[in-house]
Amino acid sequence: MSGALIECIYARSDTQMRAGDKILDLSVDLGSAFSQDCPPISYYRVVLRENLWIRRLVVTAGTNWDMEKPLAIFSTAPDEPLEGSVARQIRCAVAGIVYHTDMWSGNAH
Repeated sequence: MSGALIECIYARSDTQMRAGDKILDLSVDLGSAFSQDCPPISYYRVVLRENLWIRRLVVTAGTNWDMEKPLAIFSTAPDEPLEGSVARQIRCAVAGIVYHTDMWSGNAH
């Protein structure tokens, strides 16, 4: 797997987020790896596990995300400078979810 489809974004730029807040839902299609009798698409939700400020979203719903690139820029304070190197990745949880009608892939047709 090298990427995923961004399905829903719950987070907004320049807002404070708390542990347990939903960041986004995404889907992963492993169909190109080998043939299957059923659709090899899995859905996941990314949830924050710490209190942070989301300063800037880099992705939008309906776009393919390259896992080598950031989803968003976070900081521990609302006025922390964004220039410079990244100190660490955020602490988050990823859970498998079922498809729901608010997902981008359900509204794109």
